Amino acid sequence: MASKISAQLYTVREACQTAGDFADAVQRVAEIGYESVQLSGHGKEITPEQLKEACDAAGLDIIATHVPFDMMRDDLDGVVEMHRTLDCPYAGIGGAPKEAQESGATWSAFAKEASEVAAAMAEHGLVFVYHNHSHELEKYEDGRTAMQILLEDGDPDYFMFEPDVYWLQHGGASPVAWLRLMGERAPIVHFKDMTMHGREQVFAEIGEGNLDWEGIVAACEEIGAEYYIVEQDRCERDPFESLKISFDNMKAMGIE
Repeated sequence: MASKISAQLYTVREACQTAGDFADAVQRVAEIGYESVQLSGHGKEITPEQLKEACDAAGLDIIATHVPFDMMRDDLDGVVEMHRTLDCPYAGIGGAPKEAQESGATWSAFAKEASEVAAAMAEHGLVFVYHNHSHELEKYEDGRTAMQILLEDGDPDYFMFEPDVYWLQHGGASPVAWLRLMGERAPIVHFKDMTMHGREQVFAEIGEGNLDWEGIVAACEEIGAEYYIVEQDRCERDPFESLKISFDNMKAMGIE
């Protein structure tokens, strides 16, 4: 069975801006022990073929992407072809377009539009996933948060999630409760930890901060999440060292 522990390459994005550097970076990620990655933050000039070749050479599966929603909506064939080249099952977006975030009504309209796009992608074997930050926990005119709107107004058969446990906590919500609420609609999960510098919340390696990892991992197991994707938006040490600390700590937690 493949490891559930995956690496979000956005963590080491500064080392992924050319094809050569990307190839070196994924080799280093593989040497830490990761067996799969999510693509995000790499140089725009690197082709899908080059990305796939480099990951294959490092022995890494590409399990997810982050691509703009308008690309999914306006160039479905291109997105499908790219993911086929990458042999990648999950097509993710890092958040809703700005115009969708104006009101509860615009969030609801986005949930429905994205569901249609997701259904079209599913016909080609792709799974649409939505990655949250903390602003989706803002409440709107009907008393619902944007996360509630997306969950309730998005098509449960096609609108899936890539919940980010740090940002859920940052928004004042319970990651454990949200994971259980999403259930099978959260096939992949972003793992990142939160610690404090005085009164400031900062990113930390998994297990080095204050999140309830026992509860989070148990919830992920309950809902059958396929991958736990390590991401650290900002690191206070070398990002590759941060990826290793997170990986080693997750192994020590008994995650395989």
